[in-house]
Amino acid sequence: MPLKTVDATLSTFNAVFEKFKSEAANNKTNLILFLADNEPSTNRSWCPDCVRAEPVIYKKLESSGDDVALLRAYVGDRPTWRNPHHPWRVDSSFKLKGVPTLVLWENGEVKGRLEDHEAHIEKKIESLIATK
Repeated sequence: MPLKTVDATLSTFNAVFEKFKSEAANNKTNLILFLADNEPSTNRSWCPDCVRAEPVIYKKLESSGDDVALLRAYVGDRPTWRNPHHPWRVDSSFKLKGVPTLVLWENGEVKGRLEDHEAHIEKKIESLIATK
């Protein structure tokens, strides 16, 4: 089962993240993808960079052939994300500045990341995964 995906919101993240960490040793690569929520009226992300990056990220991960775990963490609606005190903006591990952000999680810490302006670039995704 090459790509295992699990989703979390702000309210469910801690529990989902604990399970993700406890299963990390079973996977060759563990990634966290921080994304914008979908707009209820359109069922599309309010974040154009997320719309552009998601298909590219999924394509690269699905074609990797390795056991990859992907935790998709949804940051909330636009006003929630814009709050400078958003929990993942101020978290000492994640220090998010933008979405999407793809994080390589290894040995209990962030080992690499692609931020909003680069998360859609195939070669950068390949390089991030190859650092494992």
